[in-house]
Amino acid sequence: MAARVSASKANKKTEVQSHKHELRTEVQEFKRRRILEQSRELFFAQGYEATTLDTIAAELKVTKPFLYSYFRNKSEILNAICEIGIRSPLAALDEALATKLPPGDKLRLAIERVTQAVLQNQQCIVVYRREEMNLEPAEWQVLADLKLEFDRKLSSLLVEGAKRGEFAFDDPDFTALSIGGLLTWAALWWRPMGRWSQTDVVMHMIRNVERMVGRKVRPTAST
Repeated sequence: MAARVSASKANKKTEVQSHKHELRTEVQEFKRRRILEQSRELFFAQGYEATTLDTIAAELKVTKPFLYSYFRNKSEILNAICEIGIRSPLAALDEALATKLPPGDKLRLAIERVTQAVLQNQQCIVVYRREEMNLEPAEWQVLADLKLEFDRKLSSLLVEGAKRGEFAFDDPDFTALSIGGLLTWAALWWRPMGRWSQTDVVMHMIRNVERMVGRKVRPTAST
């Protein structure tokens, strides 16, 4: 009986400790995310070089040592922001590729979701495009590998569609690069309160990409 009570107390203690660890992890992740959000806004508005760690700390109303408890230096903050800008479209592409749709429909879904990811992470992508030269070599290589992964996956989808007679183009790798450039370029010119909505941009991208790959666009039923 005593052994069972002791075991029960031990289990409860373990549960409490686990819960505390989860809460501590959530708080740390929240603080790290806030640092990235504030830094992203500052890098976007005034540039990486003009933004100091003191500026970031002041905006967050924290001390500079607080920032160092989450990031080694300003370059690591920049890298994390740029990585979000690349991983988000890649994750969107992976979601589309995981479906069992035929290549043409899969490509259409991929363009829709990747474009949405680009617009939703606009500041991260713009910061990456502007500040790529300020990344450390090792950080730059990680991001370059992620970009290459995106291009290769998209190229494979184009090859699959061409084999099934759904697409007609000259070179899959070059076409994939062109599509990727077209989609990420939207982050540089789109404005949330501007002339075109996210839906407008998505439909524009779908139409243009389908022309690029030689896919015949099916007419929509009139309303």
